[in-house]
Parts: sequence; C-alpha cells; structure tokens
Amino acid sequence: MITAPRIGLDIGGTKIEGIALDAAGEIIARQVVPTVPGPESVLQSTRGLVDTLAAAAGLPLTEFAGVGIGIPGQVDRASGTVRNAYNMGLSELALGEELAARVGIPVSLDNDVTAAAIGAAHIMQLGGTVAYVNLGTGLAAGTTIDGVPVRGTDGYAGEIGHLAVDPRQRACLCGQFGCLETVASGSALKTHWPAGGAHPGRTLLAAVAAGDSDAKQALDYLIDGAAQAVRVLGLAVNPGTIVIGGGLRLIGEPLFAGVRDTLTGWARASEFIAALRLAERVQVLPEGSPAAAIGAAIAVND
Repeated sequence: MITAPRIGLDIGGTKIEGIALDAAGEIIARQVVPTVPGPESVLQSTRGLVDTLAAAAGLPLTEFAGVGIGIPGQVDRASGTVRNAYNMGLSELALGEELAARVGIPVSLDNDVTAAAIGAAHIMQLGGTVAYVNLGTGLAAGTTIDGVPVRGTDGYAGEIGHLAVDPRQRACLCGQFGCLETVASGSALKTHWPAGGAHPGRTLLAAVAAGDSDAKQALDYLIDGAAQAVRVLGLAVNPGTIVIGGGLRLIGEPLFAGVRDTLTGWARASEFIAALRLAERVQVLPEGSPAAAIGAAIAVND
C-alpha cells in the first residue's frame, strides 16, 4: 500500500525510464534517459534521474519513501546487489547501497520482470492471482497475489524462459538446449529471421505480408512459444488473469490472436486444459505503460 511519494526506475539495456508517484499512486513525473554501460555510468545516470524526477515533482528527496529499481540480471533484494546484468556492463554491483549513499534515501532492487508484474497489476487494477509474461529480448514471467509479488527463495521465480521443452533443441545462452526463450523472444526472432536486423519485431508483420517464409516461421514459433508460456503459468499458479507485456507485444493483434487461437485449439483437444480457460484470461499490457518503473516504486520498503 502506498502511503508516501516514491520514485521508480526501470533500467534496461538502452534506456532508463523513471517515474515519481504521489501518495495516491499517481504518476507526477516521468523521464527517460539513455543507458550508459558500466558501474559508475549507471550510478551517475540513476543519481541524475532521481534528482530530475524529484525536481519535476516539486518535492525534496527527503519527502520520498525511497527509490525502487527494476533491472535485468540476478537480483539479491536483501543486499541490493545485481549480478550478470551484461547489457548494462554490470557483472556485480551493490547498486542499492551505492545509490542510497548518493541520494540519501532508501533504495530497493527487484528483477525487472517482477517489478513489471507488480506494475501491471496496479495499472490494470487486477486483484487475485495475476501472472505476467514478458516477451522481450528474453522470456520471463512474474506473479502477484493481491499485488504482492512471488519472488522465490533466491529471486529466480518466473524464469520460465529456461524451461528446456522445445524439440528443436537450439542452444540457449543459459547452457541448456531447447529453452522456450529460443523460440519466443526478441533474440529468438533474430536467430530464426536474421533478415529482420537489430529490431525484427518492428518489421516482422510487413515481411510476413510480403511473403517472407522465414518471417512467417519466426512468427509461428513466437506464437507457439508464447502460448506455451501462458499454459505453463496457467498450470503452475492458476491465475485469474495472464497479462502479456514486453516489447514484442507491440507486434499487435496478429500475435495475440495467434496465441488465443493456439490456446483454444489445445482446449478443444483436452477437457483438462479447457477447464483453465486460458484464452479468455489473457490480457495485454496497455501500450506506453511504464509497468516496471511503477512496480519498482510500489515495492519500495515492502
């Protein structure tokens, strides 16, 4: 429950998105800056963004309950340390402690998908058990129960992208073969459709419409993998709502219609799967929603 203003940051490989929330949970300031890799650069960027957000909100930093950060990698929430956030040039950084010393208010860390799950439930006003599927550079998930995240013992809850279930058995960066992430992610699109360049999701549908068979195959893999991720979450936590977020959701209705059609087909073939009502429980995170930044702010001092 929010009782005081707080700041939330979503640190990604290319940008850092920051928001300030008031005591009612409404956004009162929002700013985006480029990510500059490396420990000192990340610290300087986040410090500057915190100051900018506080000034835009018209409040001194001492009025904020703290700063929440969502970041990829292995996050030790207790110590405020992030490890293996390679896109940011961070092998290990005590980001919480270091930033708190610079801004003078508490700083807490969460995995970015966990933060996004918290934020999605807040933005979409979803109660009960909510699962969030992040289709981005990788594939991961988060779960909240009445707004409270399920983080797991060591913070690994939701790493469903590394379920090694795909029969094509493509190598994954995690060291396994056949992970869901090798078929349903931005990195998978690059592998299956190299002609798409650095941001294949932006041009995928046009290529499919033009008759590019590799693009069509990559889209089919993405749809099937995303549907498998939904089914895994349906079976694992039986959520009332399954929210699809991440950059690849901007592919739009052909992706979502494909996922729902796949889920409906599985339901026709199995009364057991039909009972989960997966297709009707899928929703999409609204475009432009800073879910991870909001979720990180909400989770300050929780």
